[in-house]
Amino acid sequence: MSNYLITGVAGFIGSNLAHHLLEQGHEVHGIDNFETGNREKINRLIEHDKFQFQEGDLRLKEDVEKAVTNIDYILHQGAVPSVPRSVDNPVLTTDVNCTGTANLISTANDNSVKKIVVASSSSVYGPTDVSPKREDLPPNPVSPYALSKYYTEQLAVQASEYYEIDTIALRYFNVFGPRQDPEGDYAAVIPKFINLMTNGENPTIYGDGTQSRDFTYIDNVVQANLKAIDSDATGEVLNVGCGQSIEINGLVHDINQALGTKIEPEYTDPRPGDVPHSKADISKARSLINYDPQIGFEEGLKKTIDWYQ
Repeated sequence: MSNYLITGVAGFIGSNLAHHLLEQGHEVHGIDNFETGNREKINRLIEHDKFQFQEGDLRLKEDVEKAVTNIDYILHQGAVPSVPRSVDNPVLTTDVNCTGTANLISTANDNSVKKIVVASSSSVYGPTDVSPKREDLPPNPVSPYALSKYYTEQLAVQASEYYEIDTIALRYFNVFGPRQDPEGDYAAVIPKFINLMTNGENPTIYGDGTQSRDFTYIDNVVQANLKAIDSDATGEVLNVGCGQSIEINGLVHDINQALGTKIEPEYTDPRPGDVPHSKADISKARSLINYDPQIGFEEGLKKTIDWYQ
């Protein structure tokens, strides 16, 4: 079995990756500074005897040196997420996402890590009329978060050219699922809406609700990461979505149907940096890493609502 490092292991995606790898019998080392991570997720992980946790910051060389010792593969999820958060605090987003990633890649190369899979974001594409979004579209990052993720993935691509290390960047499309944090100003839309509507409260939609997203269930993202590690692909940027387009108004309708409610959304002004439509072309990921999403939006939404209830 291999030794994995998961950065951002106290986050939604990082903790799910850790659970999956531990179930497969791998050794997992996790690092998180709890800037946005959740200590409860670590409490669930430390029950496994093959899990080791390090509280540390990817911007600090000594923390990263310790984290990558004797590591075969890195799944780099550590970041300050959220477009609105990055507009509110562009310095923190840029420092963590860009400096942290550069530090990690450089140190990983010095320590002979075999491969790094880096988390990127569909926000890199920005507003464009082209749909679905393909990896060969010109990037148009319109928020500090999107810009930081574009920088992150390009660092990974360049590392595969300059160093003796394989890299892949995965552009996630609106990941959701059980155990995702529904609280706070920067919570993702699906857990936030489920939480509000379960309690009989009206969800707030920024804009007119006709904007659409390719909502991607967490199990598909876990699959993409592990297939990226197992593949021969390197120096590539790949979309990770489902190829579906769901309007935000439709999301409210579907949650109402599942809950047996008739809660109306409230509408307000669009948020800076948000893109109107986002749908993934996943043909490149299918071809290069054999990515094959198994759980579509409807099934994933039902699983998520069931968990929150």
